[in-house]
Amino acid sequence: MDGHRPEVADVFREFQAQYLDQWPASVQQRRVLQNIMLCKTSALGGHRAKCDQCGHEEFFYNSCGDRHCPKCQAAARAKWLADRASEVLGTLYFHVVFTLPEALGPLALQNKVVVYGLLFRAAAETLIRIAKDPKHLGAQVGFLSLLHTWGQTLQHHPHVHCVVPGGGLSPDRTRWIPARDSFFLPVRVLSRVFRGKFLAYLRCAFDEGRIKLHGALSELREDCQWRAFLRQLSSTEWVVYSKPPFGSAERVLKYLARYTHRVAISNKRLVSFQDGKVTFRYKDYRCGSLQRTMTLEATEFMRRFLQHVLPPSFHRIRYYGFLGNRGRRENLALARSLLAPGVSQAPASDPRTTEELTEQSEAQIHTPPKDQLCPVCKKGHMLIVETFDPPVTPVRALQPWDTS
Repeated sequence: MDGHRPEVADVFREFQAQYLDQWPASVQQRRVLQNIMLCKTSALGGHRAKCDQCGHEEFFYNSCGDRHCPKCQAAARAKWLADRASEVLGTLYFHVVFTLPEALGPLALQNKVVVYGLLFRAAAETLIRIAKDPKHLGAQVGFLSLLHTWGQTLQHHPHVHCVVPGGGLSPDRTRWIPARDSFFLPVRVLSRVFRGKFLAYLRCAFDEGRIKLHGALSELREDCQWRAFLRQLSSTEWVVYSKPPFGSAERVLKYLARYTHRVAISNKRLVSFQDGKVTFRYKDYRCGSLQRTMTLEATEFMRRFLQHVLPPSFHRIRYYGFLGNRGRRENLALARSLLAPGVSQAPASDPRTTEELTEQSEAQIHTPPKDQLCPVCKKGHMLIVETFDPPVTPVRALQPWDTS
């Protein structure tokens, strides 16, 4: 594979069997594993393109479309960003991050739907409650929340990113109340309220029997052990971080693009894959975001990646406040009219935003863009001359499908 850039799929294809022998895998994890291995291979069908001048031919294979696949996020991200362009308001935006403490990690992995759902709920209700308080902002805010479950080294690190316009609607909905340019809401207050809400909801979920405890966590089934666990969590500081605001519509969209439709690790971060080890780049935030490399055994790399597979139909992008799905269009129109009286149209966005993201994305590597020049003669254009379907026979994950 001289000149071949290492990919997550390469690791999966070579070490799938060893991984499944070493670690248990859910049905969803096995499905993600297979989808990533088969993505952009002949197993999923594709088409043949031919130069209209010199006759040079190339094959282009279909993508798997899995939301966990490093190659399949470009189209979904570009469409999502295009849809969001009309929803950006002409005001500063703030970025607030709510993080679960490390002690809750094992519990979250065993109860993803419940715990991640509570994380969304507690963070959203905290922002809405504190922003509504006249001592702070005194307004109804609207925002979107994005769930990430990983850190830079693929360790489990569940947190939600909330992107919030800097202000909100007054209680009587007749004014836009702006936040201060350099300050949104007090993070210490947000942290305490967030902790209280999350633990209250977690306690309720346990009482209702919605929390499953297995393996090393089985001792928490005892009521006294559970109460002690909650006391420990309530005695620690929970991390809520508010980043400085950012301005124009274009900057907001590009900023969002860094977080929406992101997977645990992109192929671009992989440095090498050899001798059963994977080396990848990461940012060391404890040292000023210094770029470092880490090397893991292939099966450990796979374990870290697959622990971030989300349950089926779980929504990792959600909207709250006046940006909630119900009434979003009307609320945006009202907010825009209050921000800029007499101007009813949506703010113009940079048309290059979506195009640049699409062109730079990994999903474009095997897809011939419209009017692509022939890579051989540099004069003709590659035209699709044949489309072929996936094999009729059942797909086998271990079959060495053509990826050339």
